Amino acid sequence: MIRAAITAVGGHVPDFILDNEGLSKMVDTNDEWITTRTGIKERRILKVPGKATSDMMVIAIEELLKKRGITAMDLDMIIVGTITGDYVFPSTSNVICDKIGAKNAWGYDLSAACSGFLYALATGSQFIETGRYKKVVVVGVDMMSSIINYEDRATCVIFGDGGGAVLLEPTEEDLGVKDFILRADGAGRNYLYQAAGGSLMPPTHETVEKKLHYVHQEGQTVFKHAVVNMAEVSAEIMEKNNLSSSDITWLLPHQANKRICEATANRMGLSLDKMLMNIERYGNTTSGTIPLLLWDYEKLFKKGDNIIISAFGGGFTWGSIWVKWAYDGSQYGK
Repeated sequence: MIRAAITAVGGHVPDFILDNEGLSKMVDTNDEWITTRTGIKERRILKVPGKATSDMMVIAIEELLKKRGITAMDLDMIIVGTITGDYVFPSTSNVICDKIGAKNAWGYDLSAACSGFLYALATGSQFIETGRYKKVVVVGVDMMSSIINYEDRATCVIFGDGGGAVLLEPTEEDLGVKDFILRADGAGRNYLYQAAGGSLMPPTHETVEKKLHYVHQEGQTVFKHAVVNMAEVSAEIMEKNNLSSSDITWLLPHQANKRICEATANRMGLSLDKMLMNIERYGNTTSGTIPLLLWDYEKLFKKGDNIIISAFGGGFTWGSIWVKWAYDGSQYGK
């Protein structure tokens, strides 16, 4: 049986750091308020004129290619999970392929908010498992600063920019993407969304003046749904595959909120030292959080490690993926 194994990881965050003290000068908030509610201390913001989502991933993918010892011409496909593409169209995948010189590759963008990387990873694994493609890059990235109102305390303290990419290749070993459970509930669109910019509400002077092109979130409702659904689907994938807490090496939860991550680990019966986090440094990068975790902690991963990846996002979308790690990450770790 052919499975899709992760064989290399790359990531990137912008240089500019917006910490809680800096935010307190922009909006009515403070470090204690943000830290106790989210666990976030700082976030990265892309402030370079003329640069966008694709430019962050050019850096990440070039790192990935260097690690693997291949070139962009070897790639078959690039799938990008994002809600902040460079354009409405063409796709950010299309732009990335051009910028890195992936002349033999094709791809597309996938929109699932904070679950974008999960959805893209599950999708990319299918192209490998069929035997049709040998090298598929899966990206999770967002430039959330482009759709955040920095006068809205409910959202501006949470989000940052950045993301990462993984290379999927076929393996016949008992490794790679073993199983996934993905869910969606469109009724959740009422609680976390960007009102204007789509076909329902095209851009006008009025939509800009009313600040309808920014993220709107009803925090308490989203928090309640996230705690329940992210935790339950993580436990469900363990039960489905007869995995006990002792079988799990690492939990990589979407970095939305420290309390949500801890609730997920508790529901799975995991000690918190098995849960990886970097929310304090990057905030919530939406589709980018999980590949950034893989990038940050790659040096810890050993061949055969059982990793559970879980996320919850606007839509609502949520899910969990069981990955058996395919290589010793210490050779590449930062």
